[in-house]
Amino acid sequence: MMLSRLHIELLLAGLTIPGAGAVCGQDYPVKTIRIITSEPGGGPDLAARLVAPVASSYLGQPMIVDNRSGGGSIYGGIVAKAAPDGYTLLVTGNAFWIGPLMRAASYDPVKDFSAVSLLFNAPNIVVMHPSLPIKSIRELIELARRRPGELNFASSTIGSSPHLAAELFKAMAGVNIVHIPYKSGGAAAINLIGGQIEFAFATAASVAPYIKSGRVKALAVTSAKPTALAPGLPTVSASGLPGYESVSTIGMFAPARTPMTIINRINQEVVRAVTTADVKEKFFNAGVEAAGSTPEEFSARVYSDVVQIGKLIKDAGIRAD
Repeated sequence: MMLSRLHIELLLAGLTIPGAGAVCGQDYPVKTIRIITSEPGGGPDLAARLVAPVASSYLGQPMIVDNRSGGGSIYGGIVAKAAPDGYTLLVTGNAFWIGPLMRAASYDPVKDFSAVSLLFNAPNIVVMHPSLPIKSIRELIELARRRPGELNFASSTIGSSPHLAAELFKAMAGVNIVHIPYKSGGAAAINLIGGQIEFAFATAASVAPYIKSGRVKALAVTSAKPTALAPGLPTVSASGLPGYESVSTIGMFAPARTPMTIINRINQEVVRAVTTADVKEKFFNAGVEAAGSTPEEFSARVYSDVVQIGKLIKDAGIRAD
């Protein structure tokens, strides 16, 4: 799907069409709010289930989590067609707005939704088999340049956050490394431990136990700043590849044309929920970092991903059909 100039302008304006929506939202909410998200067990489901009960207590109405299987085309279509009244929301991640750049989609991530808030970020960790004789990102780049096309890296599926983090690394470092996709981060980690894979960009949750046991070696985190999720590790940017940053993001959306009075009310209480000590701790224990935002900040994050990762996908010829 190609993003038109109008779509980009709408995205910068907040992922919605300015001036649309007749409901003033002053009495919102007066009934149950439904949060559509992906199947149980993933990052979006985790975010929805941790935030919903706390935010609903502030809003004064129940927020129920409605899990849907079948990917973004299913749950994205439901929310895109829902009434723009604040009673149907969507919690999803990067793949939702990046996916249409790699495959056909039944929704337009730019014009069909209004950003509400970022919920959490999850950096990846660059890990490798202990037999690889390197201790830093700079040394990894040097080795890859000496052995073009020889080093391989694992990721959890084509187009996933770990895969795109590695592709960004390849592009910025100017190295030729071979991608080996797996069906899950756990499967990739098993082969990394076994030595079939030399290194990987992996989620903290999937490799933390193996780092602690010494079965894999951690080099750096992909976030812009060091994180308590991986204490003591430098960033990729600071240890050999300046300017590098890649994180997985989960956030909340409403249908396009939802009045800003309603968007702002939801945002206020969702951010309030995300920043409570209890929710922050539960996110941290799950290997992610709580991160509320304004609607405008979340729109800007989505825009940055669409532009930067969109170019990366085009240049690398990545398809996920």
